[in-house]
Amino acid sequence: MSDFQERLAATQAILERIADDFEPAVFASSLAAEDMVLTDLILRKKLNITIFSLETGRLHAETLGMLDKVKETYGTEIKLFKPDAAAVENYVSQHGLNAFYDSVEMRKECCRIRKVEPLKRALAGNKAWVTGQRRAQSATRTELAIQEDDATHGLQKFNPLADWSEDDVWHYLRSNNVPYNPLHDKGYPSIGCEPCTRAIQPGEDVRAGRWWWENPDSKECGLHVVDGKLIRIKQAV
Repeated sequence: MSDFQERLAATQAILERIADDFEPAVFASSLAAEDMVLTDLILRKKLNITIFSLETGRLHAETLGMLDKVKETYGTEIKLFKPDAAAVENYVSQHGLNAFYDSVEMRKECCRIRKVEPLKRALAGNKAWVTGQRRAQSATRTELAIQEDDATHGLQKFNPLADWSEDDVWHYLRSNNVPYNPLHDKGYPSIGCEPCTRAIQPGEDVRAGRWWWENPDSKECGLHVVDGKLIRIKQAV
């Protein structure tokens, strides 16, 4: 068995264990390449893992279009969680629509309102959550564990693709004819909100296009961060 087939089999086994042992469990999908791999693995096997996405109000049209592609391909609608409208309105009225360009603090506050708070609602009442994070994505994720004890949210966190490479992801997508965000073909390996994401240049880090105006070691939106540090509280055994 090739290394890729071994990683794929291990990932499938992890997802099956999550569905069997951690009900209810959810998968937080950004609708990007890695998350489409997990979407395909979950929905093809009809695993008991609910898929949701954070609709921040600032996503690319191409990203929103993936919601229809998932429904057309798998007959499943992804559940959406949106930010509190009053909180968004207050931020914009006080600081401006694009205040996130002004400072890291303003950017993180925007992420808190549009992503972190909706995530808390999405995770409430679940025993586990799944992400598409990979160690190779950035310098902030090199120590990523496949399973973690997320005491902040009070549940187990799984990163089934932690040891997958970029080539692994695209081999799976193309081999299985999985739909993917067309922005990936336009130089966007990592896709977030439209005003905070740009295409990258050859040789740049895959997350260089995320918050490109900031220092690389600050490039996390807060979904996996508490008090300025990545949530790596305890690797589960």
